[in-house]
Amino acid sequence: MDSTSHPHNSSPQQHVEKNDDPALEGANEHAHGHLHHTAHAKYGRDSTEFSKGITHGASNIPAQASHNQNVHRRHPTTTLNGTIPDAEKGGFGREGSEEDPRTHTLSDFHLKYRIFFHLFIWLIFTGFWLAITLRLLFLYVPITIITKPMHLVWNTTAVRFASFIPERMRTPLGAVIVVGVLVIGAFASPESLDNTRANRAVSLFGLAVIIFVMYATSRNRKAVKWHTVIVGMFVQFIIALFVLRSGVGYDIFSFISELARSLLGFADQGTSFLTAGTVPSEFGQGWFLVTVLPAIIFFVALVQLLYYWGTLQWLIQKFAVFFFWSMRVSGAEAVVAAASPFIGQGESAMLIKPFVAHLTQAELHQVMCSGFATIAGSVLVAYIAIGVNGQALISSCVMSIPASLAISKLRYPETEETLTTGRCVIPDDDEHRSANSLHAFANGAWLGLKIAGMILAALLCILAFLGLVNGLLTWWGRYLNINDPPLTVELIVGYICYPLAFLLGVPRNGDLLKVAQLIGTKLVVNEFVAYTSLQTDPAYADLSPRSRLIATYALCGFANLGSLGTQIGVLSQIAPSRGGDVSRLAVSALIAGALSTLTSASIAGLLVTDQAAYTSPSVSG
Repeated sequence: MDSTSHPHNSSPQQHVEKNDDPALEGANEHAHGHLHHTAHAKYGRDSTEFSKGITHGASNIPAQASHNQNVHRRHPTTTLNGTIPDAEKGGFGREGSEEDPRTHTLSDFHLKYRIFFHLFIWLIFTGFWLAITLRLLFLYVPITIITKPMHLVWNTTAVRFASFIPERMRTPLGAVIVVGVLVIGAFASPESLDNTRANRAVSLFGLAVIIFVMYATSRNRKAVKWHTVIVGMFVQFIIALFVLRSGVGYDIFSFISELARSLLGFADQGTSFLTAGTVPSEFGQGWFLVTVLPAIIFFVALVQLLYYWGTLQWLIQKFAVFFFWSMRVSGAEAVVAAASPFIGQGESAMLIKPFVAHLTQAELHQVMCSGFATIAGSVLVAYIAIGVNGQALISSCVMSIPASLAISKLRYPETEETLTTGRCVIPDDDEHRSANSLHAFANGAWLGLKIAGMILAALLCILAFLGLVNGLLTWWGRYLNINDPPLTVELIVGYICYPLAFLLGVPRNGDLLKVAQLIGTKLVVNEFVAYTSLQTDPAYADLSPRSRLIATYALCGFANLGSLGTQIGVLSQIAPSRGGDVSRLAVSALIAGALSTLTSASIAGLLVTDQAAYTSPSVSG
């Protein structure tokens, strides 16, 4: 079909303003039989499209030198039979503009006999890495043998049942069902300790207040997509129910927590080599510098290696496709929301770097909100190292994915036509691709060192400045006869956040002010300082299990003033033309991200009965 007959590539979105972005013009798009599909579509493996070269303007990367062997390896001219493959027609091979002067005997041998290599890997890992087995299996067996029966069951049950319900009644009925599930899930279980039904009722009321406040302050209440909000809150509750109430969910997240904690032991081996062998065991338990920072460096290096192998992209893709399909958000939003708990707020935005310049206002708001609502894996191991419960941290990160999508779309609903509607895209980043695994691991180690150094310097300066401010406030408070307790930053933000702690369901037994102080410290300073106080400050040693549980969930996010600058800096660097939009939306996204994290704390207060299991430190297996 001639693209000139379609001046504008229409979107399945309804009731939105037309987007004048040139990327949506028909003349600027390819015209072929399977638009936006890869060559694997006919095999049933077309869940995600990888794209490149879609941004405007010339690249600022200098041309590669002719002696760079990586260019020759990456871009040979033709295939073995001398023909140039067409990827859009399903052809496979290497394409480019230069002849490869070298022979690749080893790689050709691997390509020819790769099934035996994969069988060998399967024989090594069988029995305890089932995921690897399935991944290798579906390289040869179409995944449609699983998805087609799933679609058949879904279409003959849920879809058919929904067709009998008038369309205008589906959203209200869905809301009633979700509220019913929340109420039954909250009050059906027996009471335990201070986890009484009265406290659960307060947590449920607080959840309703957060949703109402976001709706009341929404930029456009008429444009709110209630499907996204309802499904987001429902998925968040189901995840919490699976993790906090089921033995299987508890065991799975306990296993993941133990794996994360075991990374600390591997990092200790490196620390032992760099110092005396007894330093990690004798001095490390109380030394942030010895215990936490080496674990961060090692974990970031490992993440970069997994990213080079494609494992991390595969995992993110599965999460993104689910939220893209279930919550009806754009592909870019689904990718960033799914990636934020794994690689952090700045790195997750890099996944959609080619699209950042073309994001709508609502999408920019969502990208920042996802970063604020959760923490990254690199600091997660640091919090586990100081004694925070791993199951609570990991479950909070996963729960924050649907929560951030729901709260952001409630606060800033979509009113424009989006570029990635109807397609979940993870662009291929050639600019920062490593040459091999060793290069990727070395780059990760260097990145981990920079992250650890930034954390070290930030904590040193923030804590020193906080001590200075507290000293001045205490001196001033004496003149105002404020001596018990002394006037400090923690006391001020504690009273400001007092209503939040009450709405989360913290027991009214003297813990309200303490939890409010932790939440305020997290918002004004950062979550690192707040978690450190929770675990080490004697003032918080007598918190009840329920209060400690709610505080653990409420602090699990990057929503603080320091991260505000990080988000603005990263997105403005990726797309300088959108710097003004990013700055205008940042504060709103910060508030939405903080409230997304608090919804997870509220739901945890609704569901957890064995509170001590989620407040005691994780024990490595």
